[in-house]
Amino acid sequence: MKSNQLYPEATKEMSEKRTALTPEIEAAFRDFSKTIFKEGELTEKVKQLIAVAVAHVTQCPYCIRSHTKHAMRKGASKEEIMEAIWVAAEMRAGAAYAHATIAMDEMEA
Repeated sequence: MKSNQLYPEATKEMSEKRTALTPEIEAAFRDFSKTIFKEGELTEKVKQLIAVAVAHVTQCPYCIRSHTKHAMRKGASKEEIMEAIWVAAEMRAGAAYAHATIAMDEMEA
């Protein structure tokens, strides 16, 4: 890892090491992922836009890079990707706001 990086680079070697540790689980996960992102009631592009948004909420830098790249490959525009990110931002902020009810309930107890 470079000293100016927060996270290690996702490399083929790292992926191979991870796969070697649990090959059956890795294969099952890859099959699951391929199945989820296949065209269905939702288009592959829409599924990738959802993944971009969720990746921002879960704050997974690897997922953000991967699903942004996949969304663009499936035809998503930069504007669509940014709009999906704004939806994620609203949901994350909205959840914090909604959970204020728990704090308020505790303060009233």
